[in-house]
Amino acid sequence: MPIRAIITAGADADCRYGKALIEGFSAEHLLADKAYDTSEIINYAIDNNMNIVIPPKKNRKVKREYDAHIYKHRHLVENAFMYLKQWRGIAFRFAKRTASFQAALCVRFIMMWLRIS
Repeated sequence: MPIRAIITAGADADCRYGKALIEGFSAEHLLADKAYDTSEIINYAIDNNMNIVIPPKKNRKVKREYDAHIYKHRHLVENAFMYLKQWRGIAFRFAKRTASFQAALCVRFIMMWLRIS
């Protein structure tokens, strides 16, 4: 279930905001895709006692081990994105302003959370 979203420019790399997404949270595992395999995110997760479940990038000199079994659960994150994009306003970003788009995301997040309560 989504907890935090950061709206970025389309050309910005997602990994630049990875640390900001996980700051303030405690978790047993940090699941992410290869795009988030940066030293800054890895070091932050280690400092906060999280097990890193991120496959290493192909260009990483020292390959890190990760738990492939736990990584299989990352499809739940993709399912959340799929649910968000079922709303055309989010999928095609009809909102002209960032604040409007953020509000639309928050409304959709609330609807997702209400489905499980």
